[in-house]
Amino acid sequence: MLLLAYRSGIFPMADSRNDPEIFWVEPKERAVFPLDRFRPGKSLRKTVRQDRFRVTCDTAFAQVIDACAQPRLEHPESWISHRITSSYTALHHAGHAHSIECWRDGALVGGLYGVSFDRVFCGESMFSRADNASKVALVWLVAMLKHAGFKVLDCQFMTDHLASLGAVALPQQDYLELITNAGEPPRMTLPEAYASLVAAASGVGEGSDGEAGGGVDAPGRSSPGKLIAQSFTQTS
Repeated sequence: MLLLAYRSGIFPMADSRNDPEIFWVEPKERAVFPLDRFRPGKSLRKTVRQDRFRVTCDTAFAQVIDACAQPRLEHPESWISHRITSSYTALHHAGHAHSIECWRDGALVGGLYGVSFDRVFCGESMFSRADNASKVALVWLVAMLKHAGFKVLDCQFMTDHLASLGAVALPQQDYLELITNAGEPPRMTLPEAYASLVAAASGVGEGSDGEAGGGVDAPGRSSPGKLIAQSFTQTS
């Protein structure tokens, strides 16, 4: 049901963490990242390049969604209810929901999660317990999506910060056409793209061809962060 909803351009929310009911949201406008227009700033690229965080994929999905559901100053009530958490965890086990995690000194300090279908990734929520941790997770996500052959990164609602990174607002009908046109399997899954990028950074295996990686295939590099940051320098 969740996958059908996403393919139809809608997604669930709840009024509170303990709310047993959900409601379906169909925004009039959708915030979308054209992947080739994603523009992390110089300072953010530096943070990524320096590997201040150890970045992983799908190693702590339950922890990420739980952290995203915690109350915040600007949002004392979470829309991520226990029912939603359970549903997305099941979707994760089925291979359609993924998380990006940022670690420092063995502790989870940031990350994001979302839903994938065809060549579309719908970002759901992110959290940060250290400066720039969630932003680094987003940069890695975009690099992985490009490497895997995805076409759409949906961010649901537009914010000034998303706009500064290259997000655009689309009418809902245009969004539906966009995801329809992305209705083919990607070249690889997100976990496969993550493994390929890390292998390329360490010079293990061949990674992927230049087109698939957006110019990020660089065997022999010793730092995954350098490889990720360089991919955005090359496409700027």
